[in-house]
Amino acid sequence: MDLDAITKYSALHAKPGGLILQYGTAGFRTKAEHLDHVMFRMGLLAVLRSKQTKSTIGVMVTASHNPEEDNGVKLVDPLGEMLAPSWEEHATCLANAEEQDMQRVLIGIIEKEAVNLQQDAFVVIGRDTRPSSEKLSHSVIDGVTILRGQFHDYGLLTTPQLHYMVYCRNTSGQYGKATIEGYYQKLSKAFVELTKQASCSGDEYRTLKVDCANGIGALKLREMEHYFSQGLSVHLFNDGTKGKLNHLCGADFVKSHQKPPEGMEMKSNERCCSFDGDADRIVYYYRDADGHFHLIDGDKIATLISSFLKELLLEIGENLNIGVVQTAYANGSSTRYLEEVVKVLFSKVAEMKIKQLAKELEDNKRKVAKMLENIIDLFNQAAGDAISDMLVTEAILAVKGLTIQQWDALYTDLPNRQLKIKVADRQVINTTDAERQAVTPPGLQEAINGLVKKYRLSRAFVRPSGTEDVVRVYAEADSQESADSLAHEVSLAVFQLAGGVGERPQPGF
Repeated sequence: MDLDAITKYSALHAKPGGLILQYGTAGFRTKAEHLDHVMFRMGLLAVLRSKQTKSTIGVMVTASHNPEEDNGVKLVDPLGEMLAPSWEEHATCLANAEEQDMQRVLIGIIEKEAVNLQQDAFVVIGRDTRPSSEKLSHSVIDGVTILRGQFHDYGLLTTPQLHYMVYCRNTSGQYGKATIEGYYQKLSKAFVELTKQASCSGDEYRTLKVDCANGIGALKLREMEHYFSQGLSVHLFNDGTKGKLNHLCGADFVKSHQKPPEGMEMKSNERCCSFDGDADRIVYYYRDADGHFHLIDGDKIATLISSFLKELLLEIGENLNIGVVQTAYANGSSTRYLEEVVKVLFSKVAEMKIKQLAKELEDNKRKVAKMLENIIDLFNQAAGDAISDMLVTEAILAVKGLTIQQWDALYTDLPNRQLKIKVADRQVINTTDAERQAVTPPGLQEAINGLVKKYRLSRAFVRPSGTEDVVRVYAEADSQESADSLAHEVSLAVFQLAGGVGERPQPGF
């Protein structure tokens, strides 16, 4: 390792004085102009991680649902999973090291992790469509090459597609072919096979409007749609030809504001969905005959999928357990439905058993087992994937002959509201109990508890954003008016006790 060369190159990607960043679940995110040094250093770190794991490591340049002027970077571990927590700490230390400390920090990581510098390294790189992403990805490549790592630059990809590529490469192609065509073909083949089982006919269940948040999802869906067009027709909106990335559109906007994105005309009972900027999030929605907006979020997608899997397993006489992992944001009604109706761990063992059953069962059950196998292939098992989830959802709705209204009627969400409060430093809030209880600042959780007691069927929690200096507030109650009021009151408590900046939160949405 040529430390002098690293120091020389690092000076070309100089760290702004006083800038401190934290690697979180979403990697690093901030204004794009502050990230050049971070990208170079994450190229270095990716090479060290690759050498240590003897595997391909991914580097994705994206800021997901953040505004267009932001950017970010995250590393992808060998099976497409998030970076190991101990290496998140290394990422933070390396990104924040002053120039004169770079050599010491690098050597410290190498020694602590027993990295064999003679081991080959391979890094794959992807980026979203932000104006800053191409230049920043070149800074990553500089970091990779100065440590003599090899790399493949996939260019424009959705974040889940890069996770998929890493998984494929580290399973020697067993999971799939590590090309964009391989991704399109694997998912589309499974989708088309599944939708052949659909009993309904005509266009009624076969057309979908997709808000692409003016992001990478539009580009990739356009490339992919001819692979699955016999099973689904997609009409793309906010496709990047005019509006700004994530501005008044995208999954985060629709979920937070509970209204349609700009740029999409909705007729009553039309099925619509929104991706976020890097296509790893999805929500569905529609307007009913009276013009009321109905949001169908990840919890209702999860209940549709888990109940379908349960039905198929019962048909072939298998009593495998199905687990659904929910976050603190899960609506209370969805949790009750899963516990009481579906009675829901869909593990690797279960997957292998299903594939074996597909070969062994008698004809009538073999068809069902084959459907299960196609569902497995349709999931991107490396990461949450809006395109994959869209195709799974569309296939199940087609096979079951469900309209979006019938799906929505599985259970009724408790009215809820999400808000964001700007704070000087989001790290003043620490949480426990799966982010549902605030430990600091003092008095905040007690204030929330007192406010929750004022409303029926209510709960509320706050958590720091992983990507920006805001605190996210979630509230639900027995009516929308109560949920809105509770969210506002909690936001005021956050503003007062957690260092809110700017204007005090105002009521009204």
